[in-house]
Amino acid sequence: MEEQFILRVPPSIAERLDRLLSENENASSSEDKSLDLSFSEDGRSGTFVIGNDRFPASLLELPCVVESYKTYDDSVLIKTADVGQMIMVREADDAAPDVVEYRHGLTPPMRDARKRRFRREPDLNPELVQRVVKDMLKINAGATAENVDAEIAEQEEDGDGSVRNASKKPVPAPVTKADAPETGTNVGEPDRSDSDESDDSI
Repeated sequence: MEEQFILRVPPSIAERLDRLLSENENASSSEDKSLDLSFSEDGRSGTFVIGNDRFPASLLELPCVVESYKTYDDSVLIKTADVGQMIMVREADDAAPDVVEYRHGLTPPMRDARKRRFRREPDLNPELVQRVVKDMLKINAGATAENVDAEIAEQEEDGDGSVRNASKKPVPAPVTKADAPETGTNVGEPDRSDSDESDDSI
């Protein structure tokens, strides 16, 4: 399924859009008949035109992908798209956003989502990560890793090494119980299970 975008406009423009897109053609005035959206070469900044008015627009990435659904019978939901971008239309005097990713999601619980809800990226040295990955691949292939201390490797190979045996405690022997004869059992009768008994009442 293709990733789609959502259009976010100020309330004044939203009223005009509702009038333009409504099925009742009498409600829309003649000056609001035209609707256009064009972007510059960078693909991030553009112009939203409704009627004779032009408004600046910006294409922003949402902090996470949002699924959109629709229903025909108010009981079954059908997924229609994955929304990953937002076109933000601003008033002419509003400042343009200086970031590519929008800080907040589409709903109030997703406000400042990157900081409050998502795990932060670990601060790892990429060279160290690559070195560890190479060592792990060598170990999987049966070779020895380059950065292992030779003394530790010898102690692990030796069965009587102090490092390996220091952590092991002697395992206690299991306690055996003397077999005592059961009291109250029928000595002469063989053991019978419930399945041996048959119901003759039928």
